[in-house]
Amino acid sequence: MFTYKSLKIGIRTTGVLIGILGMCQVHAADTIPVSEANYAEAETARNFRNWVSLGANKDIVHLRNLPPRGKKAATVQMNDDTLYSAAIVETQNGRVQFSIPEVDVYMSIQVVTEGGHGQHYVVGAGDYDLAVETQFAFLIYRTGTEKGLDIARAAQDQVKVNTLAFGTYEVRPYDYSEVEEWTSRLTAETRGSPFKYTFPSTSAEITDRHQWNLENANGWGGASPEVGVGNLYTNSVLLAGDKCLTTTFEDPESVYFTSITAYDADRYLLPDVRSINSYRWDTNSDDSITISFNCGDDAVNNINTHGQEFSFTVRFYGVSQKVIDGKVTPESNVR
Repeated sequence: MFTYKSLKIGIRTTGVLIGILGMCQVHAADTIPVSEANYAEAETARNFRNWVSLGANKDIVHLRNLPPRGKKAATVQMNDDTLYSAAIVETQNGRVQFSIPEVDVYMSIQVVTEGGHGQHYVVGAGDYDLAVETQFAFLIYRTGTEKGLDIARAAQDQVKVNTLAFGTYEVRPYDYSEVEEWTSRLTAETRGSPFKYTFPSTSAEITDRHQWNLENANGWGGASPEVGVGNLYTNSVLLAGDKCLTTTFEDPESVYFTSITAYDADRYLLPDVRSINSYRWDTNSDDSITISFNCGDDAVNNINTHGQEFSFTVRFYGVSQKVIDGKVTPESNVR
């Protein structure tokens, strides 16, 4: 059972995220059509809308368990080894101020603009005062579960939000059925070959609008890679779930941790399937790592997708330079 709880306003949604896709509907005549030029903004608004339905525009919302499976999740391609907290806030004089408490587990905050850019990604305790290029920002708090869910939840409870401005964001009237159609088409386009995200941190850094749209469709809300701080993400191709597959790779030496998570064809978490990460994977005698898929309980670092086709995403938290340079590529070594 999954429970979502806000610190102050007491929002509680158990089991599924009831009504996310039905919330905040507007008449067709009032909608903004979706195009190549504004898809990233529209997909961002769709994700904002999902979190608005949980109350994230009024107070911080803490997800107290790992994300639900399938499209019950509030956001595509959620990671499965941190707890999420989220807040939609208005910037003050073009800036947002927040803090990360002193805790015993990994904790980061990503600042996502209305254009879908992870403009900032910060890790570690401290007070932050950062410029944001849009009026509103989505703050994604990721709290590590490496010491168990109870310690992660206790860390979430230490987050302070007294510097955040809530209550003014209104869902943008895009045609959300069109957004879904665009997302499906763009996601399907990337299934035939490994996909690496660039996640430009501001609108000025977009060099290829179509690539940027593909990144939003497949993994909205991802962080820009920054050596030792930010994250890098890669996707495998869509793989058959009825055969034993493996990938072997050199230790990526991420500063914080590395994880491998399986997703369905629409980039949502598979039911009854858990991720593998560097906190608990076994290494080979030469210090390389092998991840197995559907190879049986005795196989090293096995991820069982129960016969379901899948692709997997590798997340390098605090990415190393050698990963940035393409020297570690688990998504391309599947056998």
